[in-house]
Formats: sequence, C-alpha cells, structure tokens
Amino acid sequence: MKKNLLSDGQGRLAAALLSPAMAVILVVVGIPILLSLREAFFRIERIQNPQTGRLQSYEYFAGLDNFTRILTRPDLVQANYGQMDRFWNAFLNTSFFTLVCVLLETVIGVAMAVTMARAFRGRGLVRAGILVPWAIPTIVSALMWKLIFDEAGIMNQVIGQHVLWLADGPQSFWAVVIADVWKTAPFIGLLTLAGLQTIPAEVYEAAKVDGATAWQSFVRITLPMVQPTLVVAVLFRALDTLRMFDLPVGLIGMGKYSVETLSMFSYLEADQSRYGPAAAYSILLFLYIVLVAFLFVRFLGADVIGDDEVRAIRAQRKRERARRKATKAGPVRTSVTSGDMP
Repeated sequence: MKKNLLSDGQGRLAAALLSPAMAVILVVVGIPILLSLREAFFRIERIQNPQTGRLQSYEYFAGLDNFTRILTRPDLVQANYGQMDRFWNAFLNTSFFTLVCVLLETVIGVAMAVTMARAFRGRGLVRAGILVPWAIPTIVSALMWKLIFDEAGIMNQVIGQHVLWLADGPQSFWAVVIADVWKTAPFIGLLTLAGLQTIPAEVYEAAKVDGATAWQSFVRITLPMVQPTLVVAVLFRALDTLRMFDLPVGLIGMGKYSVETLSMFSYLEADQSRYGPAAAYSILLFLYIVLVAFLFVRFLGADVIGDDEVRAIRAQRKRERARRKATKAGPVRTSVTSGDMP
C-alpha cells in the first residue's frame, strides 16, 4: 500500500525538476539574507589615525546593540504621529500604508472583478485596459502622479484647493496611497475575476429561483466561493506593500518622515555607511513580513500552493494524526448503526 500520493516516484521527479530553481533562489535570496544577518551583529567605527591624521574604519562585533539601540537610543523625529523614534515612525508608516492601501485595493478590485464578470459590449477592451496601470513601471507611475500632485497640478484644480501634496505632512501620505491604489487595484481585480469565472452559473440561477437578491447572492455565494483566490491576492499585495520603497521615493522623495518606510530608512542608513543598523532594520522588516505571511496562512487559510495533490496529502496526514490520538485515548463505544455492537 502506498504511504501517500507521492510515493510512486513523483516526489523524486518533482525534487529533480525544482532543484535548479531552488539553487538559483539560494544564491540570489538565501546568501544575501545570511550576509545581512551576519552584518546585523557588527558595527563600523571610524577613528582618526594620530600619525597620518586620516580616518580609518574598523569593524567590531556589536552583538545585539544594533537591535537594542532602537529602545535605548531613540532618534526623535516629528511626523504624522507626533514626536517619536525614527524607526517606530517608519514602522507605523509601513503598517498604515499596508492596511489602508490593501483595504482600498481589495474593495475596488472586487468591484472591478464583479463588473468585468458581467456580459456587456466592450468587455474585452475593458479587461485589457485595466492592465495599463499595473503594467506601468512604478517609478514612471510615481513621476506621473508627481505632476498630478504638483502645486499647480491637476489635483488641486479638480478639488479647487491649494494643497502642497508633495510637502512633508499628512497630505503626502494620502498622495502615496492614491497613487498606489490606482496602480495595484487592477491586480486584485484580475485575480478575483479569475476566481469568479470558476463559479458555475447554475449556482446563481438556483439562488435567483429561491428568491435571493443580488446582495444576498454576492455575500452568500460570490464571496465564499472566491475567498481562496481573494485571500491569496490580498496576501501578495500585503507582502508587496510592506516593502514599499520606489513609489514614495519617486513621488515624495527621501528624508520625508511622513512617508518614510522601513525600506527607505534602512536604505538611508546603509547610504551613510551605517551597515550594521541598516542590516538590523532589514532583518526586522523581514521578520515582520514573515509574521504577516504566517498569520494569513494560519488564520485566513491562504492557499499559496494551490495544488490538489499536496492538499490531499495534508488531509491524509491530519486524518492519521486524528486516528493516532483516538487510539491513544482508548476504545470508543460506537452505535449499532455503525455495524458494531455496544
């Protein structure tokens, strides 16, 4: 009897086919992570040579100092949330960017998907046109929105007010949010549309016969059946927004505390040759992203693999664990209908 669905040799074949890709990932991802982890525990100091008068750099082991200095030696800045440490300001900016942008993109993306799923003239053109914002490079999109949010730009003319969108302040935060939602909402819309097309039309017809309204069909049929695809789309967008860098840099610029993210803060530290703190901030951001991904998979059931065979193996392992627990708990009395006498 086979132990699982991959015991017929397919597992070895899959490993052989995936090994080249895994080797590339190890080189371009794994090794830099290990080097960053090593750098996070070292610092570089510059001292003046008394004989030559030149500054000389030397590296020493700092232990956890690059991490603990976030709490012990705060670098206070004034931004949207008042006066606080620069790291925590960047952390809050990163978190709020992710929360606000992903929420708006999800709502708008689902609305786009539901609209594009209907039959209407020019639907193919709309589906192709909605890809344009997503296809534009982020830095190009940032420069385009920079012209829109300029002091004499279109945005101020539309709202009829004089707002300095590109200055350091709460308005620059919302400028980045608007630009990001415009660019990436179609991504969630297209993935949700793919999930909508897998729902049989007979389900909606049966609901209509039963007297369900359009809102009831959407809440009780569409959302539950499209949830696996939607959760994965939201997960990808959340992970992408957590590492936001190029959009606020191209739109607002560096050194603006109202839009400074952890990626930008880490880059500025490295640009000033403070490689130890920069690596420490990068590691903390990496752990933050891992935590968010774990919570999505653990509590929202995000199926990032999407393979029926793997899901079957997981279900089989769960059944085996449940059977072992039942065996350890002792014999269980069953009913007569199960075929066993009490």
